Amino acid sequence: MSGEFSVESHFTDKDPLVRAIYEKLLVEMRRFGEVAEEPKKTSIHLVNKSAFAGISTQKAALLLNIKSSTPINSPRFSPPEKVSANRYHQELKLHNPDEVDAEVLGWLRQAYLLSM
Repeated sequence: MSGEFSVESHFTDKDPLVRAIYEKLLVEMRRFGEVAEEPKKTSIHLVNKSAFAGISTQKAALLLNIKSSTPINSPRFSPPEKVSANRYHQELKLHNPDEVDAEVLGWLRQAYLLSM
């Protein structure tokens, strides 16, 4: 836990599906290797050697922010945010655990490898 913030606090008063999406993401990402959870005030950072993804919760959805070295061209993402010369943050909204599919896991795997 990071200071006064906890993973649990991000799921207070949220639809149970939001927690189910998060749990599915964790199970799948831990197949890549170690994944640490770092709760912050407004998000949860998912970390290997450095943060490779971020989670923000909404009442009935989970926002997944993925680090990438190039923009990911997919209608699933909002427009990318260029955070440095070779880093982008890209966000997609997940409403159901079934949306954690092979495509999302492929993007997360690439982000995980960037964080090594």
